[in-house]
Amino acid sequence: MLEIILISLILYVIQFWAIPALLNVNNFTYLLSSRDGRVQLSDATKRVIRASENLKESLPIFLTLAILSIIMEKDNTLLASYWLILRIGHFITYSFGIMFLYIRSVIWIGSIVCLILMSITLVN
Repeated sequence: MLEIILISLILYVIQFWAIPALLNVNNFTYLLSSRDGRVQLSDATKRVIRASENLKESLPIFLTLAILSIIMEKDNTLLASYWLILRIGHFITYSFGIMFLYIRSVIWIGSIVCLILMSITLVN
């Protein structure tokens, strides 16, 4: 479980900081400034930022459930792994604007179901 938590945190850093910074390399001086003004962002950068905001809503819940699983000695490893895979899938589909049959929403719902099932495991 600890490995999944660490990989989730790496995903957060990559998704929230590294990829937006790479996509904004042409605005490097802005990134180093106090950011008082506005900068023009590409559509891809805007999608990455929205995907990151979505992860920020879900990650605290996941981390709480994962840490509680360790403390309570409950095996949520498989569900945590599924959550992580689904979150990576969500990031990819969101970032690339993939909307085939609303796949991004289905992936997001799957990640929420994983959190609910992790909670149920802790209660039982």
